[in-house]
Amino acid sequence: METTVCPWCHTEIVWDEEFGPEDTCPHCNNELSGYRTVTLGIDDLEDEDEPEMAGEPDQDLVSDDNLWDDEDKESVVPIFNTLVQFGEDYDLKHYESKVAAILAAQLEAPECPQCHELMLLSGMQKVEGFEPSSPEELGGPVLKPPFALNLFVCPSCFHVQHSLAQEDRIQLVRNLSTGAK
Repeated sequence: METTVCPWCHTEIVWDEEFGPEDTCPHCNNELSGYRTVTLGIDDLEDEDEPEMAGEPDQDLVSDDNLWDDEDKESVVPIFNTLVQFGEDYDLKHYESKVAAILAAQLEAPECPQCHELMLLSGMQKVEGFEPSSPEELGGPVLKPPFALNLFVCPSCFHVQHSLAQEDRIQLVRNLSTGAK
């Protein structure tokens, strides 16, 4: 008996010499001889941005007429990369390198709920005009003003998101863990 290891799922396949080797993996049903490596260069990626000059337009392209049409598409929500509109006036490659450098230095980088890019910390916002709730169970306010919010901006779709600053997270945890019961 000889063995073969599937390059797709790494399952060891034992085959009988009488029947010969398997053509497909019995575990994942992929071709055992069809394992290929695809390499993409920067030129290949740039070609994707160029419009195709085919004779017939592609029927699967999203247009304004069928943006919310659910035919043949399950739960597809269109997300437009609003950054593309600045491509002619600004150097977007330099923009992307600056974004990457800023993200590398950030301690916290939430994911944008709109387009799933990592968000940039753009600053802190002080909140002073805030009326806290004081649940009976807690016996005091959940969070006392003034406090600060971290303001995150998505570099791709410009969605804005807030989160409680680190010092005020400590205040919140302290209030909830030591409050009256």
